[in-house]
Amino acid sequence: MIEIALCPAAALQEGGLAHRFKVLYNGEHAVAFVLRVNGAVHAYLNRCSHVPVELDWNYGEFLDDSGSMIVCATHGASYNATNGHCIGGPCDGKPLIGLHVFRAQ
Repeated sequence: MIEIALCPAAALQEGGLAHRFKVLYNGEHAVAFVLRVNGAVHAYLNRCSHVPVELDWNYGEFLDDSGSMIVCATHGASYNATNGHCIGGPCDGKPLIGLHVFRAQ
């Protein structure tokens, strides 16, 4: 496993902007993001499970007004921000691709 430093933990404000970063996923360069929801950090590929387009409305903006759902800016697919599960719209039960993140000591 390759470990990379993403950002200081304090940079991720509860329900705020996500930090975008690049990863290699299945041999392809892809964009991912990390955000803080319910006090925990969650990371996903920046790829809607409905159609593989980036999710953010504006750079780093993924969450709805409640701060609990990730909503695809293109077609409105909605995902639980804490586990990536599809909760509505055209994602048809398919979750986001989650990534493992941890806090460095």
